[in-house]
Amino acid sequence: MAELDPSSEFLHQPVMLDEVVTVLSDVPNGVVVDATLGGGGHTDALLNANEGLSVIGLDRDQEALDAACTRLAPHGERVIGMHRRFDAITEVVRELGHDRVSACLFDLGVSSPQLDSARRGFSYRQNGPLDMRMDRSGGITGAEVVNSYDERALTSLLRRHGDEPNAQRIARAIVAARPVTSTTELAAVVRGAVPAAVRRRKGHPARRTFQAIRIEVNQELEILQDALTQALSLLAPRGRCAVLAYHSGEDRIVKRCFRDAAGESTPPRPGLPPLLGQEATVRLLWRGVRKPGNDEVAGNRRSEAARLRAVEKLETAQ
Repeated sequence: MAELDPSSEFLHQPVMLDEVVTVLSDVPNGVVVDATLGGGGHTDALLNANEGLSVIGLDRDQEALDAACTRLAPHGERVIGMHRRFDAITEVVRELGHDRVSACLFDLGVSSPQLDSARRGFSYRQNGPLDMRMDRSGGITGAEVVNSYDERALTSLLRRHGDEPNAQRIARAIVAARPVTSTTELAAVVRGAVPAAVRRRKGHPARRTFQAIRIEVNQELEILQDALTQALSLLAPRGRCAVLAYHSGEDRIVKRCFRDAAGESTPPRPGLPPLLGQEATVRLLWRGVRKPGNDEVAGNRRSEAARLRAVEKLETAQ
């Protein structure tokens, strides 16, 4: 078991807990895949709510997985934790001897314990190394992205992953400031690069930059489409898949994947009817997204960006 930093134990507050449990409790008895186990809060509540379910929990962050397995130990053999990325979902399910699953849950993005640990490098508010890897056993770091990508590549990823309107200015400032070695140094470079009016707005001007680099380091969007496709294919009839997304790039992928699986292609342009889609294998449980209530946002400001979508596998689908 990895040694946990006492300042960053995974006491993660699960987002939209009641809504997620309600959606995923009403499924056939069997195996649920929590593809982003995190602190284990959603899984703990789901197992308490439905005795007919067991959970395979995946997480690429070994510290999160260790903490979750400790928390979930009272559930005994009803929980199996696996140190894997969520695009290995089919491989893991088959490896453990299952053909179908009753539900899948994806709680995307970065958790509060990861953000709050300076040594992980996710936070622009705390001084730490530019790491940003969810799985610290390998892969590129945030420092490698910041100090090796050219201006054009940095501009592209800030626009693509961060919806950053000042992407080129920020990229140019980063290149000029190299080497950039710490989180607070990068945050200061970004703050100095954006117009004064942006610095006066609510929220830190480096938020989008850190988000974009984190997504690049962890290939979050590249693996999401494949993982969702696998999850929907694994669902048993009446099985459900629920996804919590926290920024527009994630949510666009989830929306498109779910609509395509429901036989609804996205219109080629606003105002035009959708194209004829593939044969439906799922139904949307509701239109659009569900969001946290005011009370939850007041108690956990980081939940404010959450967007919940869910589908159910049709009984006629294979």
